[in-house]
Amino acid sequence: MFPLRDENPTLGNSLTTFAIIGMNAAVWIFVQGFGTDPALSISVCEFGAIAGDLLGTLPDGVSVPMGPGMECRIGGPPNWLSPLTSMFLHGGWFHIIGNLWFLSIFGDNVEDAMGPGRFAFFYLLCGLAAVAAQVASDPTGALPMVGASGAIGGVMGAYAVLYPRAPVRVLFFFGFFFTTFAVPAVAMLGFWFVIQLLGGIPALAGGAGGVAFWAHVGGFAAGVVLVFAFRDPVRLAAHRAHVALLWARERP
Repeated sequence: MFPLRDENPTLGNSLTTFAIIGMNAAVWIFVQGFGTDPALSISVCEFGAIAGDLLGTLPDGVSVPMGPGMECRIGGPPNWLSPLTSMFLHGGWFHIIGNLWFLSIFGDNVEDAMGPGRFAFFYLLCGLAAVAAQVASDPTGALPMVGASGAIGGVMGAYAVLYPRAPVRVLFFFGFFFTTFAVPAVAMLGFWFVIQLLGGIPALAGGAGGVAFWAHVGGFAAGVVLVFAFRDPVRLAAHRAHVALLWARERP
């Protein structure tokens, strides 16, 4: 199931959500060169989070292939800023477009319930929790981890708690057949979480993979927990009253 939109109006202009989208786009353009090498490989190597580097479990001089004729050499003191910088990097066009699409659908309503400042702090904490979960799942990992997926997973976890019955229109694929229909947010987001959980199990058994599934799981779980500390009851009540009024006006 791929989300197309939610039917959950917002109260404000979602300034933080759009600012985060803009920051990711700016990094993609000006730092990662629209995903072209050598800018892409250099940015991932220098600013991606590497579990073995952060924990000191890799010997100096380990090389990780990054592209044709390019490699990332690990050595020296750990880059402690990489858990933060990695959240604004991506590995390809589908990666960044998919992430920012999900954020645009679910971020505005979560920001509505928290306010711009709280939402920004919440987003960063979920991203850091996602990195911690991925590092814990593979302490000797040498592949750089990049992407906003973990932080956005936290946003999705918060959305599932705040608006479990909000209708989300999804695109469903089954072979050559596809259709669209609306499902409750908790069903769509719960399905996404289970897929990430199942995808991460092979990694625990030593299976190789290029997707940081445990970052997604960790971010989502962090969002489910942290939302209770970051939600603003007054803003959440105002949002629900606004939605109820709109639905009442639409009824014949």
